Amino acid sequence: MSRSFRRLVAVSVSLWGALLVAGQARAARPAVVVDSLQILEKAVARDSTKFDNLWRLGVMYLDRERPVEATRIFTKASRLRPKDPKVLVNLGIALDASNHSDLAQQTYRQAMEVSPGDSIASCRLASSLYAEGKHQESVDVLRETIRERPGAYCAYFTLGVAFADAGIYRDAIRMWKKVIETGPNSPEAASAKESIEVLEKFVQP
Repeated sequence: MSRSFRRLVAVSVSLWGALLVAGQARAARPAVVVDSLQILEKAVARDSTKFDNLWRLGVMYLDRERPVEATRIFTKASRLRPKDPKVLVNLGIALDASNHSDLAQQTYRQAMEVSPGDSIASCRLASSLYAEGKHQESVDVLRETIRERPGAYCAYFTLGVAFADAGIYRDAIRMWKKVIETGPNSPEAASAKESIEVLEKFVQP
């Protein structure tokens, strides 16, 4: 495998993590926009029982790559809403970014229990497992996600990364084409198109 392709795989894995964090923030960010992080921190310091403020602050910490603070805030939010899958997934993301992968995986599984079929939770779990070297377990999670939700383009994207990393280039391209088919307007689709263009050079006859 060439150095350029190794870089492609590394970038794809990193991008997938970034896409999920950004996607979670965009998808669930409340309509009210807080002017600054400092204002929100003061509001939470005065009253940490208001879920919306905790949620906004946790998302802002993730956006600013401050996972330790995000973990603390999402932990508080999860106590207020222990069965909210969005909170659990974001808590898992923060834990993963803080190098607490075991706790992150437990949290993703909790999200999957309270919201069966949640493709974001299962894709995050698979990504976390793969990063730990648990490749087969990761692939099993992704295949199960696709079986239950054929339109889960995040699963196709991550499975494509796994195939590419294993040198199974044609299957990687096939998975990334499914991303474009099932989520044509998603950031994952844009990344998949770029990855396909690079990878096709390695499978030319």
